Amino acid sequence: MRRTTIRRLEEHPNLPEVLAVLAQLAQVADEDLPRLANAWTNDAFVAQARGKALSPDSPLVCEVLSAFEAVSALFEDDLRGEAAYVTVPPAVASLALKAVRDAIAAVYARPVLTRAEHAALVRPWRTVYPDKTACEPDLGPQGEQVKALLAALPRLTTRCHDESDQALWDQLVDHSYVQESERREARESAFEVAVLTRRRRVWALVRRSGTEGLGRHCPLCRTPRVHDRETERVLELCLDAACALLVGDALPIAVTELLTAPIAALVPEQRRPV
Repeated sequence: MRRTTIRRLEEHPNLPEVLAVLAQLAQVADEDLPRLANAWTNDAFVAQARGKALSPDSPLVCEVLSAFEAVSALFEDDLRGEAAYVTVPPAVASLALKAVRDAIAAVYARPVLTRAEHAALVRPWRTVYPDKTACEPDLGPQGEQVKALLAALPRLTTRCHDESDQALWDQLVDHSYVQESERREARESAFEVAVLTRRRRVWALVRRSGTEGLGRHCPLCRTPRVHDRETERVLELCLDAACALLVGDALPIAVTELLTAPIAALVPEQRRPV
């Protein structure tokens, strides 16, 4: 086996293909799932290649496993098959996600795989997505505002050292108790819009990204964050705002404002939607 030491994704020799696959995950359409499922195979050669790709010697295998978790989160509704908007049988979705995981494993492990092994693992994915170039998930017309909000969340992790950040945190906690029932209804309306505009997986991606941003250790003391009820309230407030911006082009302005107004202190320019 060829061995290579890669400590960061930025150092990966197959970076463009890795980014292309990761960027596509939230954009997998319902009609793509049966195609992925039909293309997936699991013969002896593919199984051997998969085992090699996921071995401890493969590059950044921990990141691969983390990506697998993200896939499960993005397609949770499809795997359960309980929601009215799910159109693909869970068994089909489950097979399709096997093809997705094989593709992720293949592009990360490319330096230690033979050409035939890589091709076998990535073939079902390439059958549906032949383009190897990365294309960022569509965050809607207000995508830059969504990114700005997600980028601002790690600021809250330094509140144990910064009085202004702690004051901001306290303000967000206070806001979380205002108009709770109205915001809950607004969030449900926003999710319905995400389903209708085929952005429910991007919605899940935004919420996962925000959760990771707020859950980071303090960069100064590396103190792990306690995930208490207060943190859950602030997180929900921020994620609702980010998702409202995601589908703000299709929401009534009043609904978007209701969900985004509480985070104005965190990202002031987002008080009103564009």
